[in-house]
Formats: sequence, C-alpha cells, structure tokens
Amino acid sequence: MIYFDNAATTKDKPHEVIEAVSYALTHFGNANRGAHEDSLAASLDIFKTRKKLTELFGNASPSHIIFSFNATDALNTVLTGLIKEGSRVITTVTEHNSVLRPLYRLKRERGVALTFIGIDEGTRLDMASLENALQEGADYLVISHASNVSGNVVDIDRVAELCKHFCCLLIVDAAQSTGSIKINMQQSGIDILCFTGHKGLFGPQGTGGIALNGDFDIEPFRVGGSGVQSYLHEQPLELPTHLEAGTLNGHGIAGLSAALDFISRIGIDAIHEKEMELANHFLEGIRDIEGIKLYGDFASRHVGIVSLNLGCTDSAIVSDVLSQSYKIATRPGAHCAPLIHKALHTDSQGVVRFSFSYFNTVEEVDLGIRALKEISKHLS
Repeated sequence: MIYFDNAATTKDKPHEVIEAVSYALTHFGNANRGAHEDSLAASLDIFKTRKKLTELFGNASPSHIIFSFNATDALNTVLTGLIKEGSRVITTVTEHNSVLRPLYRLKRERGVALTFIGIDEGTRLDMASLENALQEGADYLVISHASNVSGNVVDIDRVAELCKHFCCLLIVDAAQSTGSIKINMQQSGIDILCFTGHKGLFGPQGTGGIALNGDFDIEPFRVGGSGVQSYLHEQPLELPTHLEAGTLNGHGIAGLSAALDFISRIGIDAIHEKEMELANHFLEGIRDIEGIKLYGDFASRHVGIVSLNLGCTDSAIVSDVLSQSYKIATRPGAHCAPLIHKALHTDSQGVVRFSFSYFNTVEEVDLGIRALKEISKHLS
C-alpha cells in the first residue's frame, strides 16, 4: 500500500521508534509509582522526553509539558479547564472538531460567546476580520496552526502579536504543524500549544500533550492517582501532576522520545523541505487534469497536504478506487472539519486528501499522479 494519509497518522515510523517501544515494553515499570529500578527508568525517560519537547517548542520548563493521549485530549483539557462561564472566545472556520465540539459544549453549558473567523477567496484565514474581532474584545483565541483540509499555515507570529496587543490569550492547535514547521512559543508569544505525537512527530498513537508558556489556572479534566500527595482530596496543584491523573503511556512516550531524536538529527527544516518537494511535485503532475479542483493556497506557506476533487464525483468514490484498484491510501470526506467544508462548498462532496510524509518517495508520488489521470479519463 502506498500511504498518503499522513495527516491522519504517519504509518511509517523511524526504526528507532519501534525499538524504543519494544524496549520500554520489556524494561519499564510505572513512572512515579515506586523507587525501584524499573519505575525509575520509566520516570527518567518521561522526564527526558519533556526536556526534548521544551527544546522543540521553545518553552521554559519541562514541568510545563503535560502529556495527553492526543491533541483532542489536550484541547479538551485546556478548553474545559480554562474557559470560564460567560467568556468570549474567537475561533475559525478552519478548526477540527477537537476544537469545535468542546467549544459548542462550553457555549451550551457555560454561556460562552463564540465568534468564527472565515477564510478569503484564496482559502486563507481572513486576518482583517480576525483583527476586527480582537479589537471588539475577546478572552481567548483558539486557532489551528495549519489546516488539516487546505494545508494552509497561519502566520502565527502575526496572530500572537495581535493577541498580545488586544490582551487575548492564544491557544494553538498544532496537530498538523508539529514536526514539520518550526515553533518557538516564547519568540512567537504563543500562550498554550496542543499537539499530538502520532502525526508529524512520527511517534506512536496515544501520545500528545500540552505545552504551556507560563502559568495558567487550568482545572484538571480528570483527577485520580498521581503517585504523590495521595492523602489530598484534590489533585495536587504542582505541574505537570495537576493535569496528568493516572498512569501515563510510558511505552508510547518512549517511542515519542526516540522520534524526537530522529527529528533533531534530520532537522525540521529538512523534513519540511522534503514533504513540500513531494507535495509540489504532485501538484505539478495533476494541475492539468481535466475537471480537477484544488483546495488551498499553494503559493504561500503550506504543509504537505493537497486536497482535491475530480469534477463532481463523490470524494469517497475516488478514494475507494485509489485504494482498491491502485493500493493508494488517501482520506475522503469531511476530515472532522465541517465548517471549512461549508466555506469551500464541499460539504456534500467532501474532498480527497493526499498528505505526504518524509518517508514517502517521488516514485510513489508519480504513481499517485498516474492513478488520478487514469481515474479522471475513466470518469469522463
């Protein structure tokens, strides 16, 4: 199978990730749950991974890296634990349901006021509307760094500058950009960043987290065992324990740690360059297909996502033919991002999303181009 569904999860991982998970499964005990060698080994590995993530995101302290099971879990923790009754929240039509559904629930249960920023004709975020909304007043801006449908990357430095000017706390969903785009929270002015381990970080599923650029009053999404201060009726206040109830995915975090070493060795710039070379090669090969529709501003900063349709054919049909006849994995449909599909007028048809990874090859991309050309001829 040629795998072009990396925006959902990267299937091909560095070999050292597999080795690290295997080692952890046979050598690690439960982190922070004992003073014996196997527990301490797990605790040390987790702490080292926190340090690597502080270097990746440019935040100040390993204690301000909180592990979660994925970006959805991280966003639920932050949004539910931070946003108070009656708050004013700005978000965008490019968001994933991992942002939208918690916000809709907060609107129902806490009377949170929501403002949605749209996209322009080039499918990019309408920055003028964002600035106007911030000027009118808001407590929080929740925004994706890169769209999982269009692949467009938001100018997060500019967004953070506006948030600082208008005293609005910035929460970033970096699920699609982490590992592919350099992020420095302190330099940019990002307050809170939520990420996942199983996409651009090449880590195992079941890993992700929150990076905090400062101290914030976040109520725990879940409470329970912490390994410390067991006689307290409440979750301990110290970070990261305050937001990490229960046993962490130590085996998965060990794999994430190895993946971070791989990324450090190759370099984020080199990874992004390779992914964009593949995406641009694909674009050049398919642009002239009769009836093709492309979604995204490919002339500006982008991640390795190319979303398309062939005429009016349902995206699920095209994706199924790619899978069954050509052994090419893509993702059709709405991609858990309903509002951008309404903005693009693809809410009925969906789109076929090709998403490229560092581990894909030009030869695989050429096969994808050929497949689309053959499918297009058959459809016409």
